[in-house]
Amino acid sequence: MENILNKPFHTKHHTVPFSQIGNDHFLPAIKEAIEDTRKEISAITENPEPPTFSNTIEALEFAGEQLDRITSVFFNLNSAETNETIQKTAQEVSPLLSEFANDITLNEKLFERVKKVYEEREQLQLNREQEQLLDKKYKSFARNGANLPENKKEELRKIDKELSTLSLRFGENVLAETNRYELHLTDQNDLKGLPEGVVEAAKEEAENRDKEGWVFTLNYPSYIPFMTYAENREKRRELHLAFGSKCIKGDEYDNRETIKRIISLRHQRAKLLGYPSHAAFILEERMAEAPEKVMDFLQELLQKAKPAAKREFDQLSSFAGEKDDLPQLQKWDGAYYTEKLKQELFDLDDEKLKPYFKLDNVVSGVFTIAERLYGLHFNETTEIDRYHKEVKTYEVLNEKGELVAVFYADFHPRPGKRNGAWMTVYKPQYVKNGQDSRPHISIVCNFTRPTATKPSLLTFNEVTTLFHEFGHALHGMLAQTTYPSLSGTSVYWDFVELPSQVMENWCYEKEALELFAKHYQTGETLPMSYIEKIKESATFMEGMQTLRQLSFGLLDMSYHSGNPTEIEDIKKHEQSVFSQTDLYPDVNQTCMSTSFSHIFQGGYSAGYYSYKWAEVLDADAFELFKEKGIFNREVSELFREHILSKGGTENPMDLYIKFRGKKPAPEALLRRAGLLK
Repeated sequence: MENILNKPFHTKHHTVPFSQIGNDHFLPAIKEAIEDTRKEISAITENPEPPTFSNTIEALEFAGEQLDRITSVFFNLNSAETNETIQKTAQEVSPLLSEFANDITLNEKLFERVKKVYEEREQLQLNREQEQLLDKKYKSFARNGANLPENKKEELRKIDKELSTLSLRFGENVLAETNRYELHLTDQNDLKGLPEGVVEAAKEEAENRDKEGWVFTLNYPSYIPFMTYAENREKRRELHLAFGSKCIKGDEYDNRETIKRIISLRHQRAKLLGYPSHAAFILEERMAEAPEKVMDFLQELLQKAKPAAKREFDQLSSFAGEKDDLPQLQKWDGAYYTEKLKQELFDLDDEKLKPYFKLDNVVSGVFTIAERLYGLHFNETTEIDRYHKEVKTYEVLNEKGELVAVFYADFHPRPGKRNGAWMTVYKPQYVKNGQDSRPHISIVCNFTRPTATKPSLLTFNEVTTLFHEFGHALHGMLAQTTYPSLSGTSVYWDFVELPSQVMENWCYEKEALELFAKHYQTGETLPMSYIEKIKESATFMEGMQTLRQLSFGLLDMSYHSGNPTEIEDIKKHEQSVFSQTDLYPDVNQTCMSTSFSHIFQGGYSAGYYSYKWAEVLDADAFELFKEKGIFNREVSELFREHILSKGGTENPMDLYIKFRGKKPAPEALLRRAGLLK
């Protein structure tokens, strides 16, 4: 029987026909697509013609197009709408794909052809994008073992196969731990301090589980409001311990041995390829270039931020002491007293702001901003299939009415969806046979759900998250490249956060807020006094926030820039790293590493520093918008032309200088954060 996944999709804009795909379609489809790709690779290696850019490099770039399409659908669903069958299939599929990727990079005949083109590159008169593609293809072989002797290639295969399974297991354990915990409350007194909407959502959660009372979970829209507003300190402690002790309980979901095995294998792999560490291997293909440069960058920011963070912590401690006679501030007190202090200093809290941030209005606002900046129009459509009934689908058009992209938006938590927020791609943009094939882009978030009496109302933090992911989406949507592997967000990892983080800046600007911050009942625009307070409070506790981000970056580098065999105890190792950034007393039962999905499941290993790195770029970039006007079309066209549309077709620093006229200045970030005296 024909499998729908192995055929072209005869749908509007060739979008994924989700409703026609069964869980049991994926494994056979991926196996068939692997075999089809093998044939395409054979056609390249068996070509009697001498290797050229066209018959080798371009042919390789477009080989496996259907396989890429199927696997992107599969792994996106495994993150956003998973189930036991998909997870089981993922465990089977991941080693197959890892093995196949190695079959390509360790294919000697193929590498010989690629190498021949690479060695003749000076004579080929390639354009900038073709040069980048050739460089990327050559390095994808050289950096993945093509120059190794046969016995070492076999070792590399085993490592890659095991790593692909381990990272999946890590993520599945985190999801299982998140889903199995609930804080079930039946005493109304335990709800003191919680906003009405949060209580209502907890009641609905309890009803969904056939329980009386209220249920709070470890999903962010439930966890964060409880930690921020619940007066019951003991219950805050209980929830914090549950959140912080994910995958460190010594049971089947414990991730400690998995972490040790992952970092050990990554180190072995790097050594095999001739690098001193995994970080050295990763950073060779980053703007930062080397582990030493990353450590210098993190330490420089740490020196600037730590005194400010210490002052903020002392201020918070004395505030908690005066307010509630609290002798020692603990981690489960941080969000609660920070919110109370913020209310006292700025007379501003999320509950006052939330009525002005109805999800539908914020989405409409971000679309309007994209229209003002880049001339984009978002038309919601029901003619595009969805993987869940809550997903919204849009056709994105330019000012001439031409299709720019297909856009999917998925906003609320579900049991089959991992925590957090991310942007992803179902199909990249590229040009083939003269046809510009437009991208299919998705953002996935976990925002507060609507209740029986209220629409989905966002916290200000959720508003900035939406803008952040939308910035990534624009990077994908506005891609204008020839080759899919250089398109959209296929850029150096420490450059990829620039479009997302720069987008957050519009959340703090009066001109932008007035477009969408309207009270969901009265339609009244967010009062100017609130806008001023949002701006004033933007740098509130920025020292502590910076320290937190730096701690994660330092932890990541500690796992990946040295010899990990010396790490025997994950918790003790984490403690030793955090000792340079920790202001709160350590909590013995908790461990951040065991659920640090960014570096053990996502692609951020030896790359978590890039959030701060990109903040330097974004603060510097936004200063130009501020100078010329936040909706200045000239500046936005420069940003579109040199940053958003170019993908990985040029060196990112060259692109940045073309946009800005100079290299980025770290002082811009320190100025914005209020850390520059």
